[in-house]
Amino acid sequence: MAQLLRVQNFTVSEDGVAAGEDQTLERPFGNVDPGALFSWAGATASWPNRTEPGGSRGLDDYFTRDFAHGIGAEIMGRNKFGPQRGPWENDEWQGWWGDEPPFHTPVFVMTHHPRPSFALSDTTFHFVDGDPATVLERAREAAEGKDVRLGGGVTTIREFLDAGLVDTLHVAVAPLKLGSGLRLWNSPDDLRDRYHLDVVPSPSGMTHHLFWRK
Repeated sequence: MAQLLRVQNFTVSEDGVAAGEDQTLERPFGNVDPGALFSWAGATASWPNRTEPGGSRGLDDYFTRDFAHGIGAEIMGRNKFGPQRGPWENDEWQGWWGDEPPFHTPVFVMTHHPRPSFALSDTTFHFVDGDPATVLERAREAAEGKDVRLGGGVTTIREFLDAGLVDTLHVAVAPLKLGSGLRLWNSPDDLRDRYHLDVVPSPSGMTHHLFWRK
């Protein structure tokens, strides 16, 4: 069975914005409030950081629960890993996630400034300088037959889309407009020349867009 490159649970506003500009250590999503975009996942029963019982079931919960299923490696852009730009000033920064990152697989961070790999819990971060096809080849080897998740951010997903490498996308569209920021698309129709599309509304107000390659 072929290893797929999958985008999962990637959340944008109605006008296609997934993150703000001016990212900082304190504001990973720049001038966009992440709570406004991601509350749908946090409200589900399967949200991994849930500290109290309860939470919604149904469609949103299905996507939250399915996030790690069949995934053997992750690819992300440097901006998803951290706010630094240019050469690394030191190797002490180890990402936003603390000692227990949520990935549980090898992670390949795309950067023009490689640095030594390191492991936190069951996640190993590798820093790679290469074009999307080359990085995907490395991730597939590390995934050992499982699929590879393309985690973002926006710029990285667009690079892989432009290279024709993404097999499936699940994009969750939140019922709000942000006006400015880093935009995945002007309209979901932008991808219809290459992908089939099913659009499934959720009782939460989210609309789940499911794309698969033609």
